[in-house]
Amino acid sequence: MATQGSNQAFFKSLQRYYTFYTGGFIAFVIMVAILEQMGVPNRVLGYIFLGATVLLYAGIGFMSKTADVGEYYVAGRRVPALFNGMATGADWMSAASFIGMAGTLYLSGYDGLAFVMGWTGGYCLVALFLAPYLRKFGQFTIPDFLGARFGGHIPRAIGVFAAILCSFTYVIAQIYGVGIITARFTGLEFQVGVFVGLAGILVCSFLGGMKAVTWTQVAQYIILIVAYMIPVVWLSVKQTGIPIPQVVYGYQLQKVTEREKALNDKTTDVGAKEESVRAIFRERAAKADANLKGLESGGVGFLTAERAKLDARVGELKAADPQDAKALKAAEDALKAYPVDPVEAKKAWTAAKTGSAAKAAPVKAHAESFAAKDDKSRDIARKNFLALIFCLMVGTAALPHILMRFYTTPSVQEARRSVFWSLFFIFLLYFTAPALAVLAKYEVYHNLVGSSFAALPAWASNWAAVDKTLMSITDINLDGIIQLAEVTIGGDLIVLATPEIAGLPYVISGLVAAGGLAAALSTADGLLLTIANALSHDVYYKMIDPHATTVRRIAVSKGLLLIVAVLAAYVTSLKPGDILFLVGAAFSLAAAAFFPTLVCGIFWKRANRLGAILGMSLGLGVTAYYMYMTYPFFGVNAPLWWDINPISAGIFGIPLGFIGVIVGSLITSSPSKEVQELVDHVRYPNLEGDIETKGA
Repeated sequence: MATQGSNQAFFKSLQRYYTFYTGGFIAFVIMVAILEQMGVPNRVLGYIFLGATVLLYAGIGFMSKTADVGEYYVAGRRVPALFNGMATGADWMSAASFIGMAGTLYLSGYDGLAFVMGWTGGYCLVALFLAPYLRKFGQFTIPDFLGARFGGHIPRAIGVFAAILCSFTYVIAQIYGVGIITARFTGLEFQVGVFVGLAGILVCSFLGGMKAVTWTQVAQYIILIVAYMIPVVWLSVKQTGIPIPQVVYGYQLQKVTEREKALNDKTTDVGAKEESVRAIFRERAAKADANLKGLESGGVGFLTAERAKLDARVGELKAADPQDAKALKAAEDALKAYPVDPVEAKKAWTAAKTGSAAKAAPVKAHAESFAAKDDKSRDIARKNFLALIFCLMVGTAALPHILMRFYTTPSVQEARRSVFWSLFFIFLLYFTAPALAVLAKYEVYHNLVGSSFAALPAWASNWAAVDKTLMSITDINLDGIIQLAEVTIGGDLIVLATPEIAGLPYVISGLVAAGGLAAALSTADGLLLTIANALSHDVYYKMIDPHATTVRRIAVSKGLLLIVAVLAAYVTSLKPGDILFLVGAAFSLAAAAFFPTLVCGIFWKRANRLGAILGMSLGLGVTAYYMYMTYPFFGVNAPLWWDINPISAGIFGIPLGFIGVIVGSLITSSPSKEVQELVDHVRYPNLEGDIETKGA
């Protein structure tokens, strides 16, 4: 009873602290809005927003510093379900959810709903198959469970490797998001912004581990959900007068659909202008295709001959009297950009052909499912849609940094409640993202398209300065009017740029940037901590030095945290892929590596060490192999298996993981009686109180 009373008192004190915190944050936003009205430059306001939030997280991290192992690894197992749900929501709603979700829906329309359904549905699997059982097991990490359940160092070591691989892939996406935000709102170069943002990540997790990360993530959730909702509500009011975007979603989607039809209709004025731009892109695609065919048949000789033609053209223009300066510059630029290496040429012309062909195509209907020219293409789109949902669902239930959160609750019952609260807090954002995508598309279609290049909005040039792949507007047909085909907007930009696109005050842009930063930092903290803890606890303490002191264990974890963070920032600076692919890859890797082995380990007593080794090795190996062979970044470009995109590679690894566990377990002897008793202990939780696993 005393413990229950102390938990209630702790819960009430947390409510009081975070109520004051929320009120203070709202007051801070109002203060910045007043500064904007007083004429303070936008760049200064951006520094204030980002600096104040990072300092806030650093303060929480400093106040949560600890040298206690239980506090450092699992926040003392005393995080109430409500607050653990908020922390899990922040941990979950990464840069991909905050920055990439609405952007993907903006670009893909119906097809982007795979992310919403997959990520949300995955929490049902978490609640049914894993969360309460792992909490009953107790201890600190997922490899801990693998080591105790299957015995020996090999299952634990494979678990550590898989946790590091999927978490490292995931954390790159978060640091990439931090780099984009920092670069846009401070004026720093992207590569510099990555390392500056890294400092904000480390201050949260370095001093206090899971304890600091948990209470920081609760604070970050409040910021990110407020930052996400305000511009959407504002846009909804601006366009319809109704402050509930989810209600007006269908009404605005109808208007977007009507505009799409006009843009595709060559008989309308706007449609005719779009067609003139598409014709130019068709010519560019045909030229790139001709170059590829010439390269295939002529090799280096073709490159040399074509380069000589360009060189001769430059000479002619220089000798002309009078000189055509514009044509001369264009010819010199073409000569300078012309590839000299066949591999480089093939890569450049393939990208040019694909990009131009996409721009030459009619506008894809936002509400149309699996839009394609023929039945085969529609079948491929439908197949990938279902495969992605499956991989995201199973991956959600297997991500180590999410499953670790359920070790922090006081009891199994609180772990179950925590899953409910997590779903609720995630639902608030996911239910709003489709509306935001449609409202942003309405703004672009009705206010940007058809406007003059002479009055190009400042937000376009500002974002183009950050990254040309995120924002680019070029007058292709030289008519001085912006057509949709002349606009390139990256999915990672939509949420961050929406306030500026809609003409909202800069304070809202700063607020959204702070929310995006909170989303990226919260997930990055959890991921880096997962990697560092796996190395320090499961490798160093469990396998190398079981007699290490508490101080040494935590010191090793902090040192590894720094090393992994710097390495992740360096890899991120190379821009290895878009945010959403990197996140999706992490889900496929986690799903194939962990889900079959964890589920069989909990629900099948016969599962044994060899089964776990085969299951994790086969699942992870096949998934990683398929991604490496088919993802363009690696340059192998092997043919797809059954037309499945590399982001859904887990569709091959998950069934192989189950087959490996089953076959490996059946061809060897059953686990010991002690291990089978452990399964019974984990499978039947005592909701009144937990008995931690002995010797795990």
